[in-house]
Amino acid sequence: MKIAVIGGGGVRVPLLVNGLVQSDLPIDEIALFDVDRERLNLIAGLASRFAGQTRVTIASEAGEAIDGTDYVFISIRVGGIRARARDEAIALDHGIAGQETVGPGGFAMARRTIPAILPYASEIAKRAPHAWIINFTNPVGIVTQAMRQATGARVIGICDTPTELFEEVAHVLEVPSGECYFDYFGLNHLGWIREVYHRGTPQLSRLWDRADLLQKVYRAPLFEVERLQALRLLPTEYVYYYYRAEQAFRNITRAGESRGMVIERLNTQLFEDLRNPARDPVVTYERYLATRDAGYMQIESGAPAPLARSPWAELTGYDKIALQTVRGIHFNLGTIVPLNVENRGNLPELAPDDVIEVPCVVNANGALALHTGPMPEAVRDLVLRVKDYERRTVKAGLTQARADAVDALAANPLVESHRQASELVSALEPA
Repeated sequence: MKIAVIGGGGVRVPLLVNGLVQSDLPIDEIALFDVDRERLNLIAGLASRFAGQTRVTIASEAGEAIDGTDYVFISIRVGGIRARARDEAIALDHGIAGQETVGPGGFAMARRTIPAILPYASEIAKRAPHAWIINFTNPVGIVTQAMRQATGARVIGICDTPTELFEEVAHVLEVPSGECYFDYFGLNHLGWIREVYHRGTPQLSRLWDRADLLQKVYRAPLFEVERLQALRLLPTEYVYYYYRAEQAFRNITRAGESRGMVIERLNTQLFEDLRNPARDPVVTYERYLATRDAGYMQIESGAPAPLARSPWAELTGYDKIALQTVRGIHFNLGTIVPLNVENRGNLPELAPDDVIEVPCVVNANGALALHTGPMPEAVRDLVLRVKDYERRTVKAGLTQARADAVDALAANPLVESHRQASELVSALEPA
């Protein structure tokens, strides 16, 4: 089996390689490609230390990596982390919390990414038509929809946010997550758990009258207990940007820097250290991951100190979800994994070709969305509005027309007006 990674210079590639080679997949080669050759060489060298007997190769062009591949992981960041930091700073200047998948930051990233990623999807469909594309590229839902709509390539979008919530909830309920079914629905970074079944018995009723348990579900102070009790749903952490938009903005402003700015600084230090032959690259990398993970959602939530990872967090992560997905397809396992796939009527309020995020059965046919049913009234309007924004953003990414960009951003729930959208589109144009 050959696996290709487009965006092979990404900081999570060594984690991905480590997970793949330790599995029972018959992998002969992992081919890495990236437009940033220096980063690619540094990351490939680090990934090789985790690869054991599996060959890690560096492709000189994307086609070389794609030829003969069975799966293509794609995770690109057009403009690098510096572009994310800039997007978030501009959003903050306009009174909106800066974030790379939500609001103006997510819009800017999608608009940059769509025209850059479609040639890869087309090349994969042409050179390796039977290969599955596993898309990590943010914003995952929008980018996955653009690739499917424009190229017809076989694309599955993955994100570890739902499974992280699943594990946290199972731990609070004191039930094994592997024995549970999580009734989950939504869009990427806009999802909710509606119920948790353990051996067929609903569990969430045990939480609603227990403020102490509800507070333990989230590592960071994201949601008011009263809101959760009224909602009777458990939102993923990114819903925080919609439910508490003003609080997120105040917290980031108070901190004086966004998450993107922090990661830009961490990444700069990481690559400086990797260039230094006196430093152990594996130790350097593991220290980097620990620091990065500890700061996750700290700034936005206003948490006073870095957030300790839960011990069960090792069960989640992009690399784990990717491995589950590939194993499910390759071995025809019927594994249930929350993924970003075409709706096909599962959420009846949305169009059949809309990309949604729901539990899927993963087997030799790919990822097949499980029946989800109508959304609760309490969240339906928000999902419909965000999906409308996502469709318009796909269009803006395809046409690159300013009018389409303003139209899309004006539809975003976090943007106040058409005038503000126009100002943001102008400010977000590449420097």
